[in-house]
Amino acid sequence: MTRHAKTSPGGTAGRHHGDWSVARRAHEAGITQVCSLAPTLRQRQVKELFSSLGVECNILELDQIDDGASVQEVLSEITSQRTVPNIFVNKVHMGGCDRTFQAHQSGLLQKLLQGDSAYDYDLIVIGGGSGGLACAQEAAILGKKVMVLDFVVPSPQGTSWGLGGTCVNVGCIPKKLMHQAALLGQALVDSRKFGWEYNQQVKHNWETMTEAIQNHIGSLNWGYRLSLREKAVAYVNSYGEFVEHHKIKATNRKGQETCYTAAKFVIATGERPRYLGIQGDKEYCITSDDLFSLPYCPGKTLVVGASYVALECAGFLAGVGLDVTVMVRSILLRGFDQEMAEKVGSYMEQHGVKFLRKFVPVMVQQLEKGSPGKLKVVAKSTEGPETIEGVYNTVLLAIGRDSCTKKIGLEKIGVKINEKSGKVPVNDVEQTNVPYVYAIGDVLEGKLELTPVAIQAGKLLARRLFGGRLEKCDYINVPTTVFTPLEYGCCGLSEEKAIEVYKKENLEVYHTLFWPLEWTVAGRDNNTCYAKIICNKFDNDRVIGFHILGPNAGEVTQGFAAAMKCGLTKQLLDDTIGIHPTCGVHNVGNHKVLGTGHHAGRLLRLVPLLLAFLVLFPFLSSRLRGGESVLMAPALWCRHSAGLSLTEGDQPVDEETGQQRASAQQAPDWQRQLHCFLDVVARNPITRGAKTDALPSQN
Repeated sequence: MTRHAKTSPGGTAGRHHGDWSVARRAHEAGITQVCSLAPTLRQRQVKELFSSLGVECNILELDQIDDGASVQEVLSEITSQRTVPNIFVNKVHMGGCDRTFQAHQSGLLQKLLQGDSAYDYDLIVIGGGSGGLACAQEAAILGKKVMVLDFVVPSPQGTSWGLGGTCVNVGCIPKKLMHQAALLGQALVDSRKFGWEYNQQVKHNWETMTEAIQNHIGSLNWGYRLSLREKAVAYVNSYGEFVEHHKIKATNRKGQETCYTAAKFVIATGERPRYLGIQGDKEYCITSDDLFSLPYCPGKTLVVGASYVALECAGFLAGVGLDVTVMVRSILLRGFDQEMAEKVGSYMEQHGVKFLRKFVPVMVQQLEKGSPGKLKVVAKSTEGPETIEGVYNTVLLAIGRDSCTKKIGLEKIGVKINEKSGKVPVNDVEQTNVPYVYAIGDVLEGKLELTPVAIQAGKLLARRLFGGRLEKCDYINVPTTVFTPLEYGCCGLSEEKAIEVYKKENLEVYHTLFWPLEWTVAGRDNNTCYAKIICNKFDNDRVIGFHILGPNAGEVTQGFAAAMKCGLTKQLLDDTIGIHPTCGVHNVGNHKVLGTGHHAGRLLRLVPLLLAFLVLFPFLSSRLRGGESVLMAPALWCRHSAGLSLTEGDQPVDEETGQQRASAQQAPDWQRQLHCFLDVVARNPITRGAKTDALPSQN
């Protein structure tokens, strides 16, 4: 039987249809070698290799076809390879000469030459999380024979779960539901101010909450299994481990082993929580793997870590009435905007969560057994020899996660991983260094660890492999939200990263404090919610970072993320009419936002006010006793006394009548200057590096 081989190059969307058809035929044929008219020695060696194997090699010489350069671009889009020869074997992109010879030496080339019919499946996905399931189902829709291998290794505390991965079982879904439970507790407190009267004691029942949440998760697990069955995807609840090229061993809970083969594999194994490696951590501590199905209330809890997982868990535990302490080694929310991170921490601290900064646990000892029991934690300072001790009912570790890639036999087939992190390096089409093995989701090196990202990458990968599509996953400007008690939503760059990439002098940062209408009657903090946008001054003030701290931050951020994908600029924000009264309105053109640069210098005029205030404090304090209106004056006074224009639109509006309130300029001059000073100190724009002028709270 004559076998065929092919090679080809890649391109961009807008190419002539003829270019695409030539490239597509090269991609879909058996074995092709794309090369120049005058083949090099290495190209001839590849041809000789195929001849020695009895394989007919179809050669596409770019110099001999019309628009060869365009075809080269089209194929480079498919393969991410711009050099020749570019070799495909039975629709699998091999690469160039070196990778072809390496595949021959390892036996991979011979496997590929056998063709897809020699395998049990077209695709085997290792991992039944969000990304893996999305990829498997999409491939099945495209007519391929697909298997999903999924097995949850129990946590040290014995916790395991069903199909669906981390997000569904021990991540996003139960986290958001417990966050909602905490928000309802706050709503109960607020409700009295809105006229709700109740005399009975209101308390939270942990067991009722966890049972309801686990019932919901169980329904999702069943839904995933049903969906796989409807699409004829084989689901095997076994642990997958490569044993040789194109062959994987599946081991079930009883230790029974079965081997399967496939033409292509996708690694979607995700991550699991990291432990400290100290005495007592795996014996007595829990992680997010265990918390959401914990059969008893955790009681007084120490949360170790400052990741979003740590702060989210600490937030909802405190929100349901527990005594919570967070032990922080260095900074909060590493990788996020640090101004926003500190505001998140400050709000949590003001609402009952205690923080132990610059300490790490060195030992966990059990004092009493129970549900919960009592644990003694010994911690050491990261800045000196100081040690502290504390007694808690539960210790929750949230110090990071490790990729599940080191025990699945990747070394047996030559897939490279980062030995330290376990992450898998891939190219821009999620392909590993072994051509028939791909990876998606949290295991990818340098990519975002978010469920929607994994789902999108999985679907697009299946469409490229089996549907003739070319779209790649876009990992830029992906929105996310941290579901702390006061939610933090963001999209794009943090301020620190923006400065690193674009330099500080090329940026304009706009920010505002705001007071949600729902908080006013309830008497909640009026200078806590905060929004910030970061713009590139030399790219038409394009928005490169969006950050908001407030209620429903995720809902607000999602819409702005779509706008950022479309090239959102500051002017477009200013031109947008907001929805009143909402939190999102504070990010668009209803209110003038003053940027850095020519306005910031005027704030230096406020320095004399500080000196005057210190000298005249006794006199001013006696005047203040005469009325509280001084402290309630609009922050616009600050802008006026700093030399900024005060327009009619700047004057506050009464929401009941729709009429503008009395102008701030009517206040006595000494009151305007005093309040300006108080406002500037509160907003602290000077200590922010004179980044922006303060905005008034808009009620």
